[in-house]
Amino acid sequence: MNGLPFLPGNNFRDPTKQNFHITQTLGYKNGHRIPKHPEFGPGGDRLNFNQLSETELALLENYKPSLIYGRAKPEAPDNFVPATVAYDKKVLRFFGYFKQTVHESPSEFFRVRPVTILYYLEDDSMQVFEDPVENSGIPQGKLIRRHKFPKNDQGQTFSWKDLNLGQNLSIYGHTFRICDCDEFTTKWLESEGLIVNPPESIPKDPYIESRRKASELKTYKTKTDYDKLRQFIEMDRKVLRFYAVWDDRANAFGELRPFIIHYYLVDDTLEVREVHKANDGRDPFPVLIKRQKVPKNRYNVKSTFSSIYLELSNEEIKDYFRPHDFGMGQVANIYGRNFTIYDMDNFTKAFYYQNMGVSDFAPLRDENVLGTKNQPYAKMEIPPYNGYGSLEDSLQNCLHLVPEPPKKDYIKLLENQHKVLRYEALMETTRLEDQGRKFIISYRLSDDSVGIYEPPMRNSGVIGGKFLEFSRVARPGSTPDSPKFYGPQDFYIGAVINIFKHKFRIVGADLFVLKFAEEHADQFPREAIESLRAHLGNITGRVDAKERNTINIKRRPGDFDKIYNEIKNKLKASRITNAEELRQMFLKYDTDRTGYISKENIKDLFRKVTLPLDDDIIDTMMMEAGSNENGKINLYNFVKFFE
Repeated sequence: MNGLPFLPGNNFRDPTKQNFHITQTLGYKNGHRIPKHPEFGPGGDRLNFNQLSETELALLENYKPSLIYGRAKPEAPDNFVPATVAYDKKVLRFFGYFKQTVHESPSEFFRVRPVTILYYLEDDSMQVFEDPVENSGIPQGKLIRRHKFPKNDQGQTFSWKDLNLGQNLSIYGHTFRICDCDEFTTKWLESEGLIVNPPESIPKDPYIESRRKASELKTYKTKTDYDKLRQFIEMDRKVLRFYAVWDDRANAFGELRPFIIHYYLVDDTLEVREVHKANDGRDPFPVLIKRQKVPKNRYNVKSTFSSIYLELSNEEIKDYFRPHDFGMGQVANIYGRNFTIYDMDNFTKAFYYQNMGVSDFAPLRDENVLGTKNQPYAKMEIPPYNGYGSLEDSLQNCLHLVPEPPKKDYIKLLENQHKVLRYEALMETTRLEDQGRKFIISYRLSDDSVGIYEPPMRNSGVIGGKFLEFSRVARPGSTPDSPKFYGPQDFYIGAVINIFKHKFRIVGADLFVLKFAEEHADQFPREAIESLRAHLGNITGRVDAKERNTINIKRRPGDFDKIYNEIKNKLKASRITNAEELRQMFLKYDTDRTGYISKENIKDLFRKVTLPLDDDIIDTMMMEAGSNENGKINLYNFVKFFE
């Protein structure tokens, strides 16, 4: 709209503008008429300029504050503060020293005594302190009391303007050297316009320094030469072992011979041992070079040495073999023989890695140095087992010219002595006359042998007794040269054992079998242990339901008398010799004092004194002693068996 001519129809009226009056510019201020410049124009638009008029500019030329207000009054002086208040507890501290001459002393000529000079600004007084030194023998502390120090004979005293670093201060005939000051003193002097000199160091007192050195802990440096005692203590029983070969094939009938070089770190000696093989055609002398210090060149001696009647010593030979002269692939010339090192043991490798930084220990495999590998010697073949005697006895005849008895595992014999696993078995056969035959299979743990006993049965037509002597039984299918024998893990309920072409099916077991299997669960299959538990009446493994699954054996007449005598002997061994002691043993089971005890009480008592627990023996005793209608035995009649 600004570019259009100001003609009717070309203007635009702003509806927001309502006030078109002229702004008031005349007013009063402090009782005076004062015009002011308008800030807003008609319509409320702010004016962009505010320029003084010519009249105002003329008035400003003649404007002087002093003509209107008068001259400026002087500033009020500060309140008077005395020096005792303004400089209260403000002290300048300087550090210095003075020298004291020492007479008639050959060890010292003067002493340096450090001091602290204090300057009190409140009254311009000074004070000198000597810093305490331990065991100095001199009175220390306050040297000069606090007062104004005289500067000269005219009665002038020292002022802070006379104090600066690097200056001498003469007080009562003593010359004090000012060396340093604290931070407050430096800042205060600089604020007063005084240039502070650079600080100096206080020299050390020769006497105090000599005494300090004498009281210090003395240290000694060990000799650079290797200490033999230390070498003996640290290197005792430490031997480096090198595997080397001596190539003598250049000479007639020469060959490549293996050797072992031992280097003893305790005294830097070495020995060379020859490695012998069977039938190598050489005398079995173990040591080629005895243990000694071997020189690198024994002929490098002076021509004046009389070798006719003198032996070489450390005076003539200085250079001996050291560990750094040996290494993988190196050649060591020992008394004119070149030994090539092709390998070393683990301790030697660790020694070279820790002490010499060697990390490459690859064995030497050069055929030009080590030669080709010889054909392996023929090994003796063990002939097949001929069936005479045991397999172990026959093998000893093949291994030794003079046969030796086979070695036994005595620890196994002692640990498993008198431990026998007993099983009840039935013969598996198609013959009618052998069906139903019962056997007792005993497995002896001390020597892994198996024995079979057949209890005699009346009117069976078979003579009972020992069926198989204790011996090791091989499993079917194993070869005679390397037989595999039956073990305790092969016997379990339901297993079929083939013993010398006779098959036996396990149908029962002793309680000790289950206990042994549970104690050695790692040797038995899980199925075997579960079958034993199921058979003995407790799946959980705690034999509570049946104390024992006994095996009834048909006994001959007179067997009970032998067993009675055995029971008496065991009771005597337990120091139970009279009927009253036996009666006291059984009375604790007769709680109601009726005079009768049960079969379980008798078995429990027999178990405690390790007596036989066969049910047929106990039943026979109960029959002869008599029992009541509840199946309990008469206690007094039962004790008579052992009187």
